[in-house]
Amino acid sequence: MTVTLSIKKVPQPLVTRLRRRAAAHHRSLQGELLSILEEALVPKRATISEVQKQLAKLGLRTADQSARMIREDRDAR
Repeated sequence: MTVTLSIKKVPQPLVTRLRRRAAAHHRSLQGELLSILEEALVPKRATISEVQKQLAKLGLRTADQSARMIREDRDAR
């Protein structure tokens, strides 16, 4: 099922830029907007360093400690 979306009050300079972008990609304005939406919604893949930073920020343990974590979990049973 498809849905029709509408964007109101788009500033003319933005419309001009979108039309140029669409022409550069040999697409209609609608095709270009759909392409932009699809690209924006693709899940971003994090790099290893980004994941490590996020883990550190959350206070989670790293892979170096995994064997100890498993052992602690088993011993607690």
